[in-house]
Amino acid sequence: MTDVINTVGRRKTAVARIYLKAGQGEITVNKRAFKQYFTIETLQNTVLHPLALVNAAGNYDIKVNVKGGGTTGQAEATRMAIARALCQLNAENRPALKKAGLLTRDSRMVERKKPGRRKARRKFQFSKR
Repeated sequence: MTDVINTVGRRKTAVARIYLKAGQGEITVNKRAFKQYFTIETLQNTVLHPLALVNAAGNYDIKVNVKGGGTTGQAEATRMAIARALCQLNAENRPALKKAGLLTRDSRMVERKKPGRRKARRKFQFSKR
C-alpha cells in the first residue's frame, strides 16, 4: 500500500489535515514529534483514540498539519481527521468509530461578544447608587 490517504478534521477554530500511509506508527505534527507537540498525556490519548479503537496503533505513519485554535481543539481536530482516514482505509472500521462519536463534527464554537456587555452573556456590574 503506497498510496497516501488525505483527510481533514475540524474542531472549534482548529483545522487539521492529515496524510496517513502504511508504516511503523510514526506521527509528526507540524514537522515536530507527536509527543513534543502534544505534551499533555490526555491530549496524546485523544489523538491516539481512533487508532486504539480499531487496533491499528503502530501500523500507520501519520503526518499532521494543524493550525488555528488551542491545543485541545487541535488535538480533537486531529482525532477526527484520523478517524475519517481509517474509515476511508477500511469500511469495517466505520461502525466502531461512529459508535464512539469520532466521526461527528462537534459544531460548538465560542459565542461572539455583544455590544453593551462585558463578554458574550456577562453584563457589566450594576450599581444602583
